[in-house]
Amino acid sequence: MSVIDELQQAVKNSPRQSPGDEHPMSNFLRMDRIPHIWCPTCGIGTTVNCFAQALERCSIPLDDVAVVSGIGCTGRVAGYVKTDSFHTTHGRAIPFATGLRLGNPKLKVVVFSGDGDLFSIGGNHFNHAARRNLDMTVICVNNFNYAMTGGQVAPTSPTDSVLTTSPYGNFETPFNLPFLAESVGATFVARWTALHIHRVTESMIKALMKPGFSFIEIIAPCPTIFERKNKFGDGLDRLKFYHDNSEIIHGAPTKDVDIGLRNKIIVGEFVDIERPTFIESMNAYLKRRLGSDYDIYEG
Repeated sequence: MSVIDELQQAVKNSPRQSPGDEHPMSNFLRMDRIPHIWCPTCGIGTTVNCFAQALERCSIPLDDVAVVSGIGCTGRVAGYVKTDSFHTTHGRAIPFATGLRLGNPKLKVVVFSGDGDLFSIGGNHFNHAARRNLDMTVICVNNFNYAMTGGQVAPTSPTDSVLTTSPYGNFETPFNLPFLAESVGATFVARWTALHIHRVTESMIKALMKPGFSFIEIIAPCPTIFERKNKFGDGLDRLKFYHDNSEIIHGAPTKDVDIGLRNKIIVGEFVDIERPTFIESMNAYLKRRLGSDYDIYEG
């Protein structure tokens, strides 16, 4: 039995809820907004489930968590989670998150958005937040295109991708997100596909507990646009491709993990280092300048 057959059989055999049953994620999701807008097999819903499990296993009270998203398919995550959440303007999720983290250092701040939002109009914000080592976790669901606005080329669209603004194939070199994140100072960098459910959850736990700027890239299908235009089939077909073509290499040099349109995808946890966070660096500086023996800013 193929992977796709197994997935389809699992869906067929899964128990159906009756109207009176409580949803297993009702403690985490705003059930009045369900059903959600995401296309079947797109992978974003799966990453939200992983995130919920990670929060539960970290024993982080939801009242102490703030989720910030920008614009796009993944940007809608903030509207569905039962935490303090902010659906911000396009590309500005990280500045909003910065203000939250500095205004209330007790919050666990998570930016949960897409590749276009975080690395196109929001790209410079990502670079400087990582450089400063602000204490936040950034989760990027990368589906290689601007899916919500019609399938335009994004900063992560692989070369040769056929999209609405590249009908003959994309000729631009895409970002290698793990390499970018490491280059600008992230302390934890991982990449998985939406198929690696348990590994995504484990990396989210590590990222949430890691001081400083942590980053996770999750490669996800876009069955409505990207997979269709590039003749990959549907989302399940793409998940089979991930199953057959993902190679786990923990600690791989991030400069070597570029993604091609139909090449093998290197996944794993690539970076895990220690360096002072923004607040720690600020306190150390103020102590040197003012001769204080206590934290000027409680982080």
